[in-house]
Amino acid sequence: MKTVILRSIPVLGWLYLAAGVVAAATDSAPRNRLLRAAWWLDLFLSVVVHAAQIPAALRAAKGSGRSAVETAVLTQIFGMTWWATQEVTR
Repeated sequence: MKTVILRSIPVLGWLYLAAGVVAAATDSAPRNRLLRAAWWLDLFLSVVVHAAQIPAALRAAKGSGRSAVETAVLTQIFGMTWWATQEVTR
């Protein structure tokens, strides 16, 4: 249960990013600076920080039977909440 809750955080972040893109496309983006700053911070964390975690995730997934592509994609989506909670089968 704890893992599901942890993984919901990045999913909510991706949903917030998508909502921001839709709002900008329909000229209804919020004028509130805090909401806009939160969107840019979320973008940085979701794209840059998750991507930076991929090398560590690949090392952690070695011997797990998962492909490098699967590991990279799931790490990009869920970040550390995905690869750090995986049980390694050796």
